[in-house]
Amino acid sequence: MKDYVEIDGVKIGPSYPTYFICEMSANHLQDFERAKAIIKKAKEIGANAVKLQSYRPDTITLNCRRPEFMSEGLWEGKSLYEIYEEAYMPWEWHEDLFKYAKEIGITIFSSPFDWTAVDLLSSLDAPAYKIASYEINDIGLIERCAKTMKPIIISTGIAEEADIEEAIMTCKKAGNDNIILLKCVSEYPSKLENINLRTIPLLRERFDTVVGLSDHSMGHEVDVAAVALGASVVEKHMTLNRLDGGADAGFSMEPDEFSAMIKSIRGVEKALGKATLEANERMKKSKIHSRSLFVVKDIKEGEVFSYENVRSVRPGTGLHTRYLDEIIGKKATCDLTYGTPMSWDYVE
Repeated sequence: MKDYVEIDGVKIGPSYPTYFICEMSANHLQDFERAKAIIKKAKEIGANAVKLQSYRPDTITLNCRRPEFMSEGLWEGKSLYEIYEEAYMPWEWHEDLFKYAKEIGITIFSSPFDWTAVDLLSSLDAPAYKIASYEINDIGLIERCAKTMKPIIISTGIAEEADIEEAIMTCKKAGNDNIILLKCVSEYPSKLENINLRTIPLLRERFDTVVGLSDHSMGHEVDVAAVALGASVVEKHMTLNRLDGGADAGFSMEPDEFSAMIKSIRGVEKALGKATLEANERMKKSKIHSRSLFVVKDIKEGEVFSYENVRSVRPGTGLHTRYLDEIIGKKATCDLTYGTPMSWDYVE
């Protein structure tokens, strides 16, 4: 299996700490200083990377109000073009935001949505490329990203097995096997019953890649569970304050919530440890508190051992309990007092 993928010198995989991606998406609210503030907060709370989205309204959809171009659910009543016009990040910001992230020491990359966006990000030496869930069937886009030979992170929110397989094969045909698959539900916010976290180990086994979670649920219980199931990456939307509004505010974390998630997952990582049936030093020392055979009544030399004068009790400094039936009926080689740990030396 693929052991790890490396982004900006950080190894990402089952043997390494969880990699946290702070998804800015539309939470910049088309305010450059706010975008910088989100990057700064991401650095402060311990995220590994900030992810942008690189598109213009006309590179992602058409300015059309036919029924198929109208949104439902969270953005009902708006056309796709109107949503993206409100949410997109001006392209002239990219260079300055990449420079700022580098200055403060946090990785930054983006989801491109067409070839021109890939070219823009390539000119900025983006360390990775994210394929959004709805773009998993854009084979030309995936190929263009893969040919940069940078890691490719692919969300699987709308994907069936064949879609994932084709996306992976597209990367590999381009000579790029630095692939991370993210379990995802393209529902905003995601309902718990639709998430199916048990897919995470299945993705790793089936596609032999590093796997993670791109999560749109509220809270961080899902993310903690995902890491316990083998996720090496956790991606969540973050805004400075949900009350500020914006297309993605309703399912975005605030910085203190993102920080609490990181803290919880770091704790879980310690608890996960490694799969082993061997006793560590602490366990070996604790064995002293287990059960063993002790004299529970004074016994005279030559007296017969019985269930009344020998028992299994704590601590574990006497003879192993497995020998109780073997001892019963045999004679004591010497006088033994109450509380003496049993030894073969005392058995005739």
